[in-house]
Amino acid sequence: MWFFARDPVRDFPFELSPESPEGGPPGLWALHRGRKKATGSPVSIFVYDVKPGAEEQTQVAKAAFKRLKTLRHPNILAYIDGLETDKCLHVVTEAVTPLGMYLKARVEAGDLKELELSWGLHQIVKALSFLVNDCSLIHNNVCMAAVFVDRAGEWKLGGLDYMYSAQGDSSGPPRKGVPELEQYDPPELADSSGRAVGEKWSADMWRLGCLIWEVFNGPLPRAAALRNPGKIPKSLVPHYCELVGANPKVRPNPARFLQNCQAPGGFLNNRFVETNLFLEEIQIKEPAEKQKFFQELSKSLDSFPEDFCRHKVLPQLLTAFEFGSAGAVVLTPLFKVGKCLSAEEYQQKIIPVVVKMFSSTDRAMRIRLLQQMEQFIQYLDEPTVNTQIFPHVVHGFLDTNPAIREQTVKSMLLLAPKLNEANLNVELMKHFARLQAKDDQGPIRCNTTVCLGKIGSYLSASTRHRVLTSAFSRATKDPFAPSRVAGVLGFAATHNLYSMSDCAVKILPVLCSLTVDPEKSVRDQAFKAIRSFLSKLESVSEDPTQLAEVEKDVHAASSPGTGGTAASWAGWAVTGVSSLTSKLIRAHPTTSSSETNAPQRPTPEGLPAPAPPPGPTAPTPSGHWETQEEGKDTADNSSADRWDDEDWGSLEEAESALAQQEDWGAGGHASLVQASSPAHKPESDWSSWEAEGSWDQSWQEPSPPEPPAEGTRPASEYNWGGPEPSDKGDPFAALATRRETGTQPRRDSWGDDNWEGLETESRQAKAELARKKREERRREMETKRAERRAAKGPMKLGARKLD
Repeated sequence: MWFFARDPVRDFPFELSPESPEGGPPGLWALHRGRKKATGSPVSIFVYDVKPGAEEQTQVAKAAFKRLKTLRHPNILAYIDGLETDKCLHVVTEAVTPLGMYLKARVEAGDLKELELSWGLHQIVKALSFLVNDCSLIHNNVCMAAVFVDRAGEWKLGGLDYMYSAQGDSSGPPRKGVPELEQYDPPELADSSGRAVGEKWSADMWRLGCLIWEVFNGPLPRAAALRNPGKIPKSLVPHYCELVGANPKVRPNPARFLQNCQAPGGFLNNRFVETNLFLEEIQIKEPAEKQKFFQELSKSLDSFPEDFCRHKVLPQLLTAFEFGSAGAVVLTPLFKVGKCLSAEEYQQKIIPVVVKMFSSTDRAMRIRLLQQMEQFIQYLDEPTVNTQIFPHVVHGFLDTNPAIREQTVKSMLLLAPKLNEANLNVELMKHFARLQAKDDQGPIRCNTTVCLGKIGSYLSASTRHRVLTSAFSRATKDPFAPSRVAGVLGFAATHNLYSMSDCAVKILPVLCSLTVDPEKSVRDQAFKAIRSFLSKLESVSEDPTQLAEVEKDVHAASSPGTGGTAASWAGWAVTGVSSLTSKLIRAHPTTSSSETNAPQRPTPEGLPAPAPPPGPTAPTPSGHWETQEEGKDTADNSSADRWDDEDWGSLEEAESALAQQEDWGAGGHASLVQASSPAHKPESDWSSWEAEGSWDQSWQEPSPPEPPAEGTRPASEYNWGGPEPSDKGDPFAALATRRETGTQPRRDSWGDDNWEGLETESRQAKAELARKKREERRREMETKRAERRAAKGPMKLGARKLD
């Protein structure tokens, strides 16, 4: 029976890369890239080939092998495995790059920052302090070739070949025999008299000075060059001069050198070093300290090296979320660091954490996830969205916090393209219908309408036919003016999804009713929409063959971006933190939301007068009594599609515009997102408001408007600062009925006709009866309000203002 000897190199669990050696300490070791056979993880392999007649060097290499295996410190090269044979020595360490090669690459890329150098030198000095003060060991080989850098940019001290004990061993330091290393020896070693005897750390601190010179100025040509600091920072020069002083007794201990450099104004006193020191001790920090640290971390990440953020900050953030109590504060820095990752790394490291965060009940975390969804939505696949994320997100529609409800609505813009048939056309539409009809916050109702218009192209044909017309028609009757604007814009943006029959029979009647809306911005948008729909109808009427082309999207399957409105609605695209509602408001916000200050809409002869909206949320007119000459529209009305040419509302306006549109109580309600979670109105208050009359009822059961006070003049009779008083008629004045029988008729461009003569006594009696009924109703409502205030105390932030 034959037995064959096994090859230890072949059985070694690590293998060398076929690439050429990266380098290493001069004379002994060759550094190779390698990987672990089982996992493929990268490592570095130091190889020493045993040569005949080099027994002394072989003993030095074996001593270094032993030292590296027994020394464990965060700033010393980490030993993983090793192999010792008669022919070679293999030492496997963490994957590193020689410092000289690393600095050269960073300089060529233009990414080298002084912050990196400060932290790297801090690590080397800390390693020397550990060896000298804790282990009583002299490194005896501090130089550029003995320092390595890992993938996170951390500097590691290696080159332990010539290390010896500082305990007074008679053997003394080993002989190097390498000329490239002897130039780093301090001058006192050449003094055979022994008079220049320093501390045990003196020689290593001299070599540290040589390392600092090389880091900032390149390879050291000769020892005399140390007299010129060169490019060494001014804050470091005084401490550098102490290291390279001729007197070894004045060279500081490594620990004291760190203290001196970290003093105020010192080279090591900066945000990057402080961040690293905190991360090293984060496990023993108090929760309050961790919270403050993560809150301030995002501001500094932009100035930190990318490799440091990916490989050191990111693991700490993930650990803080997984095992700590950091909570939502880790989200902002987490997503900021995520921008440095590749798509594959993002899927492996960030997405599992994000999916887990969505199941959290912490409101702060949920709202931050919704606000920053656009940063990670592209990395989520459809099965993950539908099965693990959407079921948790929909709970936000029912949340009592208005800010979460609004953010949940806005997040649907990003989630809709990834939702399946059931979640999009059934579950989501159910929540949207409830929000639009019953939510007590006007901005949320408005947001729901806007989002529905933007995701309309993703809906199935049957859902579009069933939902869109009803939803936008309902929005045009909302007492909140921006919601009515959103309803009009919704019709405009989805115009290609309606048949010509629906345009004529269902949509145009709704839009026509808005041409006498109290809000000028609503009227303007209604007129634009009417012109465009009429243009399409007219073009089809002139050429019926165009019908198929115009209605090609009506029964088409759901697809993103269908129709000609993609460009105009792209301007509505929102970020994770902006408010959709505020972006709907035009440049002329209203200045009053009080029921008593709102002028009533005049009523034309022979037409029913629409009732004013309920007091608490009545939209206030914005310049609807103003006399304004409109420029003649020169656009081609025969165009079949004019939506991209229209200005459907600036989306870059300040969110303060919303506060001027409607007073929601304490300080207004400009933006639910950026407010600090306004209090939700109790359900009982909203129910009682509905009992008094919902906005649906107020539009379905019109009543005559309240007549203006005695002596009130039309706006056109005032001199608004022009050179001459205006003698042009108020465009709506002709629709109003005069109350005073003794008032003289106003002459205008229509001639001397007296329009008062058309009013009958029956009309006056009906108006007077309606006025009395409204006065009684107003007194009843004031009594109810007083009772509620007495029972419930002061109104909370975010609640409706009823008086």
